[in-house]
Amino acid sequence: MDRRIILLSGPVASGKSMLASRLSDQFNMRLLRTSALLRAMMTGPHERGRIALQDLGDELDQRTKGTWVLDSLRQMLQGETANSNVVVDSVKIQEQIDAIRDAYGSFVTHIHMTAPLEVLASRYESRESPSPQAERLSYQDVRLNQTESVVNDLSDIADVVIDSDRCTEEDVLVRVASHLRLYGEESAGWVDVIVGGQYGSEGKGQIAAYLASDYDLLVRVGGPNAGHKVFERPVPYTHHQLPSGTRRTDRPRLLIGAGAVLNVGGLLKEISECGVDANRLKIDRAAMTITEEDVETESDLVKGIGSTGQGVGSATARRVMQRNLRTKLAKDVPDLDPFMCNALEVLQDIFAANGRICLEGTQGTGLSLYHGSYPYVTSRDTTVSGCLAEAGIPPGKVRRVVMVCRTYPIRVESPDGGTSGPMSQEISLELISERSGIPLEELERTERTSTTDRERRIGEFDWGLLRRASLLNRPTDIALTFSDYLTVKNRDAKRFEQLHPETINFIQEIERVSGARVSLIATGFNPRSIIDRRSW
Repeated sequence: MDRRIILLSGPVASGKSMLASRLSDQFNMRLLRTSALLRAMMTGPHERGRIALQDLGDELDQRTKGTWVLDSLRQMLQGETANSNVVVDSVKIQEQIDAIRDAYGSFVTHIHMTAPLEVLASRYESRESPSPQAERLSYQDVRLNQTESVVNDLSDIADVVIDSDRCTEEDVLVRVASHLRLYGEESAGWVDVIVGGQYGSEGKGQIAAYLASDYDLLVRVGGPNAGHKVFERPVPYTHHQLPSGTRRTDRPRLLIGAGAVLNVGGLLKEISECGVDANRLKIDRAAMTITEEDVETESDLVKGIGSTGQGVGSATARRVMQRNLRTKLAKDVPDLDPFMCNALEVLQDIFAANGRICLEGTQGTGLSLYHGSYPYVTSRDTTVSGCLAEAGIPPGKVRRVVMVCRTYPIRVESPDGGTSGPMSQEISLELISERSGIPLEELERTERTSTTDRERRIGEFDWGLLRRASLLNRPTDIALTFSDYLTVKNRDAKRFEQLHPETINFIQEIERVSGARVSLIATGFNPRSIIDRRSW
């Protein structure tokens, strides 16, 4: 971003100093206070009152034709990078403004603060005296100064005029920052979303980790009832609450959104294992936490519908039903204090810097609370729309939607004879072994759930489910995983044309039904296991 020089003008008590401080703190601007420059020129404390400052400022303006502020600004910027941003609090006469505009041209924005006279007087009178010995002037006394009495005339030449009456400090900051486009252009920054197209365990972790280095921020939503496994040597690592790219690359920042549900003990363990500190990871203070009672409450669901029983659904229900009681959010957990944030502010920082964000959903579209086969569903909406809402990301920021699908979808096996829900054309691992040439023992080791280590039910590819998931998520891209389950020969493929001809036909059919390009193809679980056909 090019250098910005923000000039603030306006009468005493209009809010200039507050605004200057907030701009400096929130947007990392250098702060030049002309009052501090004037005080530094005075010899004794008794000479530093407001009247003396006004008189000295007037004298300097007459002697230098207002260029003394420009000289101080140049001195501050000497040796600084070309994109150093400065807010000047404040300019008092047009000559000061003209001199700075002549020197820095289009980099300068002049903001004039104002308010009705009675409001200014009331604010001034309510201020505490800086010290017991300081002079106590009335607002009328302050306005006797000739420069101060006509300072509101600068509104005629200002780029932006802000009337601070009936505004909080935050209101003023938001209005000014929006005028300056400090929050980023509407087109700046974008988000890619990864979601599951079936019943979970589609291999989203493998895809998210592969793409992670392309982004400035990795965002995770959902809860610990989803495990995303990432290839590592000597043992793969399973992420339950941190983004799957956390260990693959240390460049992107990490964020857990407000809609997430946290197992605090498990999260702290994962943070430790991944070597993540509070400079890199931020957690929205409104994220929900799971209690031991939440886990106990879900025991019947484990038997009845194959729930993972991690307490996510119970904690989510408490968040809704116990709003009049003390429900423990992330902000209420002392161990999480270093990581606390407002996720919207983190996202806004990335957008303002034209940054790239990857939002990693959990579970699959077929398990959506609203769009799945109720009651055999999870406790949240697992579609793109649901993930965006949990993260606090507006739909208009979405660039790509990557929907991950397996060649053979799975459901978790329900213990004690229960069912985990309907599945089209359920088949056996023995049949897949016979078709693919993969040893049955290998398939049995692979097809166990990451979170609960249960066996998985497996079925033929469900074209109807693909169509429904595509309608709900409108993917721009499909990531097809477990292509080696079609034939083990696909494990040798490093390029698309090296895939088995029947696999290529299968991929073309997926593209016709989904209306999206199959851009990523996983041929196994190893460092070179993804064929990348992206154009982005």
